[in-house]
Amino acid sequence: MLLRQIQYFVSVIEENSFTEAAEKNFVSQSAVSQGMNALESDLGVKLLERKNRSFQMTAAGEYFYRKCKVLLSELDAIRSETVRLGSDNEMSLHVGYINLYAGPELSEAIAEFSALYPEVNISVQSGTHEELYHGLVTGRLDLALNDQRRAFSDDYVNMELKNAECLIEVSERSDLSRAERLVLSDLANYSCIIVSSKEQRATEAEYYRNILGFSNDFLFAETQEEARLMVIGNRGFLPVEAVGKLPEVSGAIRRVPLYRKNRRVTRKYCLFWPEARTGYYIEEFAEMLRKRLS
Repeated sequence: MLLRQIQYFVSVIEENSFTEAAEKNFVSQSAVSQGMNALESDLGVKLLERKNRSFQMTAAGEYFYRKCKVLLSELDAIRSETVRLGSDNEMSLHVGYINLYAGPELSEAIAEFSALYPEVNISVQSGTHEELYHGLVTGRLDLALNDQRRAFSDDYVNMELKNAECLIEVSERSDLSRAERLVLSDLANYSCIIVSSKEQRATEAEYYRNILGFSNDFLFAETQEEARLMVIGNRGFLPVEAVGKLPEVSGAIRRVPLYRKNRRVTRKYCLFWPEARTGYYIEEFAEMLRKRLS
């Protein structure tokens, strides 16, 4: 039983014609007929009952047709994935992560992935939500660890990870450091420090003010390290989220949980990648990272 014979059989059923099945497969009608005869001979059963110029499937033929459709679909998927794995574009993986994240999970996932797939070059970059989103849209990023600010789109795979709890990092010299918990109104007279590139400062400030509810003056830092030095200097507070395991901080900094009324403030984090560019390496890396972050 040969693959081309199965393809001829499925084409005959779908086109309801030996002639049109031959045209679809770019062969002669006699080649299709011979293939069908050889297939039935090999199986030892009739797949079609022929009556003059028409035919109908036998019970065995109906079963064989259903299974062959699944088989051919799987073969197409295997072929496509093999081509992707062998293409130059699939030998690199561009990963982005939000600049609020500083846990060890990403590094651990990269180490595991690189050990399994040394042929793949991984590049990593951090950014604000909008910078990561733009990276996915333009194709500069294959995968992004980001917070959810937009409704999920069917054009993207949206792998939900967790609702990360929000904390406020403050200097031990600040009055805020003595609180067991904080609400937004407690922060009203203090400056909020945001980690953002210069180009995204206005966008990030608008999000923190209008969506998250921080009605404060804003100070900006390029990196988390710079932001924490500002905290130690008691220049303001830094909102952080427990996306993964939070790194240890200086004893000069205290973390205080943030509440809204009697509930912890959280933000949803996900792994995002374009549905059209889904591939083996992306899915493998995403699953490795998901296991660690979830």
